[in-house]
Amino acid sequence: MNNKILQTNTSPLKRVEVDTVTVDIIENALSNAREEMDAVLFRTAMSPGIREQGDCFPMIANKDGKMVVGQFGSFIHGFLEAYTGQLEEGDVILTNDPYMTNAAVSHLPDWIVLVPIFKEGRHIAWSAMFGHMSDNGGMVPGSIPIKAESIFQEGIRIPPTKLYKKGVLQSDLLDLILHNVRTPQWNRFDLNALVAACNTAAKRCIEFSERFGDDIFYSTMEIMLERNHVAMEAIINMLVPEEPRTFVDYVCDDGVGMGPYKIQCKMWREGNRAIFDFEGTDPQANSSINFYLNEDMFKMFFGSFTINLVDPQIVFNDGFYDLVDVHIPAGSLLKPNFPAALSGRTHALGRIFDVMGGLLGQGAPEAMNAAGFSDSPHLFYSGYDDKGEWFQLFQIGFGGIPGRPVGDGPDGHSLWPGFTNVPNEFIEAYFPLRVEQYETIIDSGGAGKHRGGNGLSVAYRFLNDGNIAIHDERWLTYPWGVNGGTPGQRSTKILKRADGTQQILPAKCDGVEVKTGDLLYFNTWGGGGWGDPFLRDCVSVLGDVNRGLVSIEGAKRYGVVIVDGAVDQKQTTALRASLSEKRGDTQLFDFGGTIEEIKARCLEETGLPAPQTPSFVKSRALK
Repeated sequence: MNNKILQTNTSPLKRVEVDTVTVDIIENALSNAREEMDAVLFRTAMSPGIREQGDCFPMIANKDGKMVVGQFGSFIHGFLEAYTGQLEEGDVILTNDPYMTNAAVSHLPDWIVLVPIFKEGRHIAWSAMFGHMSDNGGMVPGSIPIKAESIFQEGIRIPPTKLYKKGVLQSDLLDLILHNVRTPQWNRFDLNALVAACNTAAKRCIEFSERFGDDIFYSTMEIMLERNHVAMEAIINMLVPEEPRTFVDYVCDDGVGMGPYKIQCKMWREGNRAIFDFEGTDPQANSSINFYLNEDMFKMFFGSFTINLVDPQIVFNDGFYDLVDVHIPAGSLLKPNFPAALSGRTHALGRIFDVMGGLLGQGAPEAMNAAGFSDSPHLFYSGYDDKGEWFQLFQIGFGGIPGRPVGDGPDGHSLWPGFTNVPNEFIEAYFPLRVEQYETIIDSGGAGKHRGGNGLSVAYRFLNDGNIAIHDERWLTYPWGVNGGTPGQRSTKILKRADGTQQILPAKCDGVEVKTGDLLYFNTWGGGGWGDPFLRDCVSVLGDVNRGLVSIEGAKRYGVVIVDGAVDQKQTTALRASLSEKRGDTQLFDFGGTIEEIKARCLEETGLPAPQTPSFVKSRALK
């Protein structure tokens, strides 16, 4: 760290004994403060992406930048490693540049606000939050250009910059930044909301420290970090084998005709340390699907994916990072060289969760999820309305969650647990479109003892001419099933023109012109199934049919025959025996075929040509 935090009170914080009741009080108070950050943000932000969907991630960290409570974690440490300036009380830092913060943030539309928290001149903690801005400038509205070959095409790059110096807003700087975006009013309100949320957390931390004392507040944070260390040490010894284990999954394409792109990870344990090595992952892409994955960020993913196995009530934090080593090759899809484009990183980010599931599940199949944390689909719609005013919609879509050991995957749910859908009434009130259909896609979840969640079909009727952009995944590869479960259904995007013609759109496209009256069917993927579908309770299958989640024909994937609204037990027994014999033994993974087989069937099954095998050029790192 080359930065310096200026304190008028330089006496060090001391580690002291703290009784368990006090620890619990402070722990819950910090958790409530983190929730209050969200509440402040949602009540004061302006864009629907933040205000309605919650595309933001708050955190409170100790003075060293380790997240103590939060949702996403890790980005303060990356910032501190890269920042070379001085920090004082009243400073508020703004940045969005992955390359200048060791990937503390992973693409330019995510703006981070960081606040060092001082009490009586002494630095005691950090608060931080980032939110996805509706626009960041660049080639296309929404600032996630498919065809970008450089981060310079993706909008304004904000280095770690003091938005406030000693409590004073640098208004000229803010005006300069907002001059470069298409939605300056929304960005201004959203940025103010991020600052207000961080200042709220700072106020609460000072109150806790005043009530209990600086040393007790500091020591409780250390105890909370140590709890996670103990929990994750147990998890690593339980789930991570000493013998290396490898898993491979794919990003379907890059939006410019090439794919799929391989993400490969090897996992093993040395003593009580988990090792993850992404050697074998494909080189960086020439388009914007690269994901600059901070090593600490991956550790956070690993911990959040597993820690509830030991303690469902634990307050997750960064306390275990020294137990995990991560190697990501430079110049790869997950650590591209500057100035590679990064805006479409969502696809590889989502695939990381499927890769982790495949790695961890091989040693404990009965505890493994299927695939389905596969992406965070985006839709953009922009243009000028009848009054000549600019409109710009950014909306996150939801897919099917995988079947799990504990039960069925939820239908139409976000990759991120905290995200919510934008109410259709809100969209119709503020944008020139009408939502004519919002329903789960019958039979789209993979069959299994525990069914994969169904994807969503949302039909958007455009009421003004404009342009749309789409960012989605799992249109080529399938969300795979496990333990005998079958894959979920792929995503599709169908544009029905007002003139009666129909067009199958790629999962990644921008600059698509739409006319008044055109109708877009935005269909997302289903989650993979878990377990042998012929072992699913017949009453559950019938219930799915009655709720419109599975069709009568689709019930036969479970070997269940339904006649006149009831299960025909005799036919069901015979069908299950026949299908079971034909299938043979269940497989640990069902990927829907090899990559070669899937590509060979692509045009027939999807209506889109198969992407070409990527050709990689030497990465263009700038010196």
